[in-house]
Amino acid sequence: MGFEHKIAPSILSADFARLGEEIRRVEEAGADLIHFDVMDGHFVPNLSIGVPVLKSLRKITRLPLDAHLMISEPARYLRAFAEAGANLISVHAEACDDLPGIAGQIRALGARASVAINPETRVERVLAAAEHLDMILVMSVHPGFGGQGFIGESLEKLRAVRSEIERRGLKLDIEIDGGVKIDNIAAVAAAGANVFVSGSGIFGHGDYRKIIAEMRERVARA
Repeated sequence: MGFEHKIAPSILSADFARLGEEIRRVEEAGADLIHFDVMDGHFVPNLSIGVPVLKSLRKITRLPLDAHLMISEPARYLRAFAEAGANLISVHAEACDDLPGIAGQIRALGARASVAINPETRVERVLAAAEHLDMILVMSVHPGFGGQGFIGESLEKLRAVRSEIERRGLKLDIEIDGGVKIDNIAAVAAAGANVFVSGSGIFGHGDYRKIIAEMRERVARA
């Protein structure tokens, strides 16, 4: 497969009292990007961090910031996140009617465009807009809370997405988010993911460099 594998620590599982230090540690440990979960208490039943925190993090890391907007009406906030420093913005298919249109808005703001699908959403919903995207995000848990178990049916969705975008000759990243850990990262890589979001799977370990290196080894073998 001709795509780059990327490890994306999700700071939802980081120590928020030492967030700047946590970002520096995973950057030094070899992370490729930082996954930044935004929750509004409406689209998902939880609240998290937003624009001011992302803007602060932009000042302390050179890594790309991957803003995952688990929110209703995401179009209202695209400019704010792009101007705060998000390099990639993911919106949810379930929260948007016009996927090509919102992807165009994201790109016009200078960010890469991604659409996420929840476990209950069929892949056809996002594949219909694939030509307009830079990445597709497959959720392997129900969004809203960290630390959930991986939903095994997500592997088939990954295979379907990877097969279809390769059939069309598209150059898209496929990101997997939810319950990704050292013991299943090879399986999700083999199924077609190339961007691996991991929260507790990384931040739950004392040695970030060691766990990221082990993840890379298992992905490479897959």
